Amino acid sequence: MPKVILPIANGYYESDSLPISAQECTNLYPNIAQAPALNQETLFGTPGLTQVASASELDNCRGAHEMNGVPYFLIGSHLYSMAEDYTLTTRSNVAIGGSGRVSMADNGTQLLLLVPGGAGYIYNHVANTFAQITDSDFTANGNPQQVVFIDGFFCLTTDTKKFIVSALNDGLAYNALDFGTAESDPDEIVAPIVFKNQLFIGGSQTIEAFQNIGGADFPFQRTGLFLSKGISSPFSIQSIQDTFVFVGAGANESPAIWALNGNSVAKISTTAIDKELSALTEAQILDIYSWAYAEKGAYFVGFALPGTTLVYDTISKRWHERKSFVDGALGAYRVNALVRAYNQLWAGDLVDGRVGLLGQNVYTEYNTEIRRTIVTQPFQSNMQSFVLPELELTVESGVGNSSAVDPKVGLERSVDGKIWSDARYRSIGKVGEYNRRVIWNRNGRASRFELFRFTMSEPVKPVFIQMTADIVATQ
Repeated sequence: MPKVILPIANGYYESDSLPISAQECTNLYPNIAQAPALNQETLFGTPGLTQVASASELDNCRGAHEMNGVPYFLIGSHLYSMAEDYTLTTRSNVAIGGSGRVSMADNGTQLLLLVPGGAGYIYNHVANTFAQITDSDFTANGNPQQVVFIDGFFCLTTDTKKFIVSALNDGLAYNALDFGTAESDPDEIVAPIVFKNQLFIGGSQTIEAFQNIGGADFPFQRTGLFLSKGISSPFSIQSIQDTFVFVGAGANESPAIWALNGNSVAKISTTAIDKELSALTEAQILDIYSWAYAEKGAYFVGFALPGTTLVYDTISKRWHERKSFVDGALGAYRVNALVRAYNQLWAGDLVDGRVGLLGQNVYTEYNTEIRRTIVTQPFQSNMQSFVLPELELTVESGVGNSSAVDPKVGLERSVDGKIWSDARYRSIGKVGEYNRRVIWNRNGRASRFELFRFTMSEPVKPVFIQMTADIVATQ
């Protein structure tokens, strides 16, 4: 029987029942070629991290923002700017309260940092001043929760079903009469969204659109656009490519991940991801945060859950996971904020006060291994028993280097997605061994179906191109 090509780039899809699908795709992402190629669907490695700076505080990053080409990081209780030579400079002269994530927006001169339900702060980069917002009208309509900037105004949602705006181009001044409400549905207001210069007010079950009509009174008025899904995770909202995405739900619905699609929303999460979301507590759902970036033709948006980050590529429309080794254990992806400045991507850290540089040609995270894993879909031959005399994984060979002279990839087999065989390793080629083939012979017999798991951890360029196998039916 001739060799058959077996798909490896389906992405992440782990079913409630593992024999149906136990597909993993960790620290690798599906890439779909846009021209005829050796294989149209391949897997590329996710980028590594290089430390470039570290704050004096060892606390984690609580948010990052770019203003006028300069990246800013809230690390622990202080705001830092980072120069192009990686120098971190403290910009806050008082401790910023709280320990969780903050909401950030800027008007080109002022950067507003908002501790949800707590205090607000303004950093003015022209005057190099930092001040807490002390205007009593700042909290006259409830405690501000999230902030965006639109048309000269900072717009903040509060915990009283209202949203407020600052004075024009001044995040330190407020008027108690400058507030609005989302009136189409009486649900709680969760977060504001700005997309294509339009303001959306996200409630817990609905989203309503507003426009700036100008005038001396409150400037924003309802447009009539109403979306029947609300925001479940206020820090999950991201604008990417030509849409915005968020974790949300409608009335009597469990959370899913949605994207604006014209004047409606479309679900982008799979049932496997919906399963992961439904297993979380309400507090864990509220704590989900996201980041987004585009690189090498892919547009990624990542949603951080406890223990993993689920990442969607709006181009391939497939999902993968990102995880990190911290203190010897594989767990949550340590990047918790991303900002582009100086034509590079800078990462805030989940663990401590370091700032990292995301690098496609870096194959470790702060000199710690990146474990890359794929689990294939179940393969079967009309549910009849079969043997696999030969299985080949085509990779970019000959990528060995001084850190990994003879890098290897491991293969494990499973007939149920639960119990796995011992790994068998094959070389993917020392430096210059470009014709090295990665082949496993004598792969045993499967009574009905079989899954394969490939694992690679060495610091070399990871590209998985295709998987081929001899599948021979038996009695």
